[in-house]
Amino acid sequence: MQKKAFGAALFLAAIALSGMLAAPSRARGSNGERDAAASGACDRACLYGFLDQYLAALKAKDPSRLPLTKGFKYTENNVAMKIGDGVWGTVTGLGDYNLRMADTTNGQVGFYGVVQETNATSTFALRLKVEDGKISEAETLIRRTEGGGPFPSKPNLVDKPVLNEIVPPENRRPRERMIALVDGYFSTLQLNDGALFTQFDDNCNRVENGLQTTHNPDLVKSIPVSIMGCAEQFKLGNYRYDDRVRDRRYPLVDEERGLVMAAGFIDHAGRLGSYTLTDGRVVNSPMKIPSTLCLLELFKIRDGKIQQIEAVFIGVPYNMPSPWIQY
Repeated sequence: MQKKAFGAALFLAAIALSGMLAAPSRARGSNGERDAAASGACDRACLYGFLDQYLAALKAKDPSRLPLTKGFKYTENNVAMKIGDGVWGTVTGLGDYNLRMADTTNGQVGFYGVVQETNATSTFALRLKVEDGKISEAETLIRRTEGGGPFPSKPNLVDKPVLNEIVPPENRRPRERMIALVDGYFSTLQLNDGALFTQFDDNCNRVENGLQTTHNPDLVKSIPVSIMGCAEQFKLGNYRYDDRVRDRRYPLVDEERGLVMAAGFIDHAGRLGSYTLTDGRVVNSPMKIPSTLCLLELFKIRDGKIQQIEAVFIGVPYNMPSPWIQY
């Protein structure tokens, strides 16, 4: 009897143990929802939950609310710093603009919006990486309004349905092809001489720091090519003064919505005086000293063509390296 009882108890214990091993692990994401990232499968809703939690913590100036990994890394305007510093100490609110995207393959989520600080209202871009139920990376680029140039002091960003539309499966391209199209865009921009290394939709538009710089006749006096579309500007060879587009990264690809978030730098050596456009006109380069732009740029791709571009970029020291690349 004792042997039978012992055997029965052992059998029940084995069943209980197997049930424990078979049970899925559960971690807590934002809003108390289950975080599938613990098993490497954080879906769109899961990633957006982390984004919402991050934005709420930022607005409250309280990074302690966030589930951060032990080796969490934070940068603001291409400078590594402790989270809680920088905009975390000066934010007074967030605007209504809410453009988001998610890469469920790489556990990345992105955001473009407006941040209000003590005396500035600025466009900003954000990228988060989620690993094992926690945020491991946060990359922020803020184009503060005192930066000057043709960009509005108070950005008036409007929703663009094209950026939120789900691309039908038959109009999608593999993520490798999407990245290649965006990389071709930057190769077209670098030492722009009229040759195209990517494909553009006929109605392609580009918004930079809250300002539409294509198909915009209101800007002709300050930016003569603003009346043209994306492809036409490049075919003219207008951006010859962009010497290098370097340290290109493509951390986020939202295949369902046809979006690619890119990061990198545009270097201007400042040596170019005048140059000839493809229509024969001779123009002077606006870049007279060494300078660099740091960017987080979003591309919408449909049917293998770039349809819309949303960019946030800032000036940084010439040839400044990236804290996200090991050289």
